[in-house]
Amino acid sequence: MEEIRLQKYLADCGIASRRKCEELILQGKVQVNGKPIIELGTKINPEKDVVEFENKIINNENKKYVYILLNKPIGYVTTAKDQFGRDTVLDLVKVKERIVPVGRLDMYTSGALILTNDGDFVNKVTHSSQEIKTAKTRLFPLLLTDENVKALESGVIIDDNYKTKPAIVKILKIDKEKKISRIQITIHEGKNRQIRKMCKAIDKNVLALHRAKIGELTVKNIPLGKWKFLNKNEIEKLIK
Repeated sequence: MEEIRLQKYLADCGIASRRKCEELILQGKVQVNGKPIIELGTKINPEKDVVEFENKIINNENKKYVYILLNKPIGYVTTAKDQFGRDTVLDLVKVKERIVPVGRLDMYTSGALILTNDGDFVNKVTHSSQEIKTAKTRLFPLLLTDENVKALESGVIIDDNYKTKPAIVKILKIDKEKKISRIQITIHEGKNRQIRKMCKAIDKNVLALHRAKIGELTVKNIPLGKWKFLNKNEIEKLIK
């Protein structure tokens, strides 16, 4: 078998995304043949070399890739292991494969989240040049004006003068008595806590945030806390 980069091998084994695996290598958490490796250019032969992560041997023999769509409830963190002992999304998805989340949803956001053990897939859909069309539904504690909608659609300034890309905004319901608007917003990028920051940019606070779709994948028929395996056609559409 030909040699491959260490971070790719770790990602293929489902340890984390390739980018995160690079960080783990630099932190000295990975060993090859008993020796700590801290250089990103290191290559290994999976058939000959023994790779360890946190003192556990990592194998990738006859690997079966799984792709899962979870309807994440509020109260779960999007990580494989939480340093504070909080409930994670892996407490909801029980499979024998070692899977990791693709991207993130913060603890107080519910909705669509993909998990997999395919490192290449994680890298493709989370890379900065790879955009996933994401639809989200949320509640605002104040009524939206036409100017607010136009601002969200054309782009607003967040994170040190970064202007968000054009979005699609649809008002679903307005409760004038409670002064609450429910809207659906579709974006083509995924900055950290982007929707919340976009709302803050127009002086609106988020009461509840739910990611309804990722691309064409919807969690409409998946109860909160439940999940399903994705088929080949669904996976290919995401990669495109």
